[in-house]
Amino acid sequence: MSNYLNLACPVCRNTESQPFIEISQIPVYCNILWDTAGGAKSAPRGDMQLAFCDRCGHIFNTRFDSRLMDYNQSYENSLHHSPRFQAYATNLVHEWVERFDIRQKNIVEIGAGQGDFLQMMCQAGSNRGVGFDPSTLPKEDLPEYLSFIPDYYTEKYAAYPADVLLCRHVLEHIENAGEFVGMVRRVIGSRSKTTALFEVPNVLWTVRELGIWDIIYEHCGYFSPYSLSHVFRQNRFHVGRVNTVFGGQFLTIEAFPAEAATPRPDDHAQGIASLAADVDRFSAAFAEKMAAWQERFATLRQNHQKAVIWGAGSKGVTFLNMLNPQGVVEYAVDINPRKKGMFVAGMGQQIVDPTFLRTYQPDVVIIMNHNYEQEISQTLQELDVSATILVA
Repeated sequence: MSNYLNLACPVCRNTESQPFIEISQIPVYCNILWDTAGGAKSAPRGDMQLAFCDRCGHIFNTRFDSRLMDYNQSYENSLHHSPRFQAYATNLVHEWVERFDIRQKNIVEIGAGQGDFLQMMCQAGSNRGVGFDPSTLPKEDLPEYLSFIPDYYTEKYAAYPADVLLCRHVLEHIENAGEFVGMVRRVIGSRSKTTALFEVPNVLWTVRELGIWDIIYEHCGYFSPYSLSHVFRQNRFHVGRVNTVFGGQFLTIEAFPAEAATPRPDDHAQGIASLAADVDRFSAAFAEKMAAWQERFATLRQNHQKAVIWGAGSKGVTFLNMLNPQGVVEYAVDINPRKKGMFVAGMGQQIVDPTFLRTYQPDVVIIMNHNYEQEISQTLQELDVSATILVA
């Protein structure tokens, strides 16, 4: 394990957070595209030690080293090729546009990726959008209402007008979440009508539903509804709704500028205590789930059966690296065309598109997220693939 250690909670700065699980030498990036198996197998690695803060309900990696991170244009984590995810994103766009009357407004998106969601928000309300992300690829023929800056969003971009600030699946990647939200508040300044809309993975789902494949090095922070609310309240925001979405896997928060820090709701102490009990049970449950999958792979090897995983994103990469199912899983399936022919970080399985299965005919298809089970099952039927589906 790395000697690097930081027990100060990045949300509330509590220095008495309690470590509860360690994971050694996992790929630093799950979503970097590797064009050779050798390169993928030599991907940089890092250590994780998760700690729980019983003051604000946050979980974080005490061994996270931001010096290992460098998001660039080889990073690809878009989920918008999935009809299931597209439906979710479309519903979220509709909800936000209607709830906050986001029409004819200026939108800034922090961590815009390839811009799919920002473009949807602009089209839904005749809005103007600017997206910031160092992984954004150059784009041609952009509509005049949309632009992208391939850079991290900082105070140097404060002059860009923002009636709405979007930030989805970014905050969990930022080592000092409190400082980052504070920077966002300073950028907003006196613009009291600005709406901040953030989305992050939900750590309650991770610990209660044993979503252990969501534990990745890129995610240095794991937000509960309590820590997510806390980081905004302490940085001079009023917090509206904190919603559980996408089958419980994500959290969204609605925040608005305040003059000073705002108090914590009374019911948060009870929620944090309940989460603490879940954390206490997590290590044993983690080990049991790992052992069950190792046993399952041993049976597949013994029976000379072949399997593929469906989903070469964070969950799939983590699943393969934690379990190392060599001799059973030789391919990873993904519908994102940018990933086709590339290789999985750490393990080196080749990424193929679904049509590959028509000739490969695996015995088992392991899917990484139950939210996509119906979509994947339908595709397998269309390809005449009769494999057993297992949900990881």
